[in-house]
Amino acid sequence: MAVFTRGFGGRAREQDDRLPPGQFLTEDFPVLSAGPTPRIDTAEWEFQIRTETGETHRWDWAAMQALQQDDITRDIHCVTRWTKLGTSWQGVSLDTLFAEVESGYDFVMAHSYGGYTTNVPLDDLLDGKAWIATGFDGEPLAAEHGGPARLLIPHLYFWKSAKWIRGLVMQQDDEPGFWEQNGYHAYGDPWLEQRYS
Repeated sequence: MAVFTRGFGGRAREQDDRLPPGQFLTEDFPVLSAGPTPRIDTAEWEFQIRTETGETHRWDWAAMQALQQDDITRDIHCVTRWTKLGTSWQGVSLDTLFAEVESGYDFVMAHSYGGYTTNVPLDDLLDGKAWIATGFDGEPLAAEHGGPARLLIPHLYFWKSAKWIRGLVMQQDDEPGFWEQNGYHAYGDPWLEQRYS
């Protein structure tokens, strides 16, 4: 059962070519979660990428913060039909994290603290398309929005941008994650309205 909290509201679709079909513009940042909000101390936080060979690349909070931090401005689109334009994030590109990772697999399962999972093609994480976001609007990312770190894949519906990210596991096949097993589309392109399977 999804948890809906403050800020869940929007305006009727306006004439803005940045709004995908069926979306409403919101100025708020609605909070939607598949369960309770985990509270992860940065002293305990770790992110890892595991390949098909079992090789695991790990970054603790200090190591993640030592990497190049990008400023990212992107529109985000939720499957529940809200869109927020021009959101401002800070984080580390997945290109940076995958620079030393060797894998022959084309798919990834994202794993979150709290047990949430979502599947993503590797191509959708690379070439400047995705980040591990640790900041929003110049502030540390709040726990309700996935802090201390979340996956940010703004070109897909926002359920793919897994909150409270803890790792990525390479997969040979595109196996479904939490929402995908429960009727959501396997890919989630907002411009094609890929909401449900």
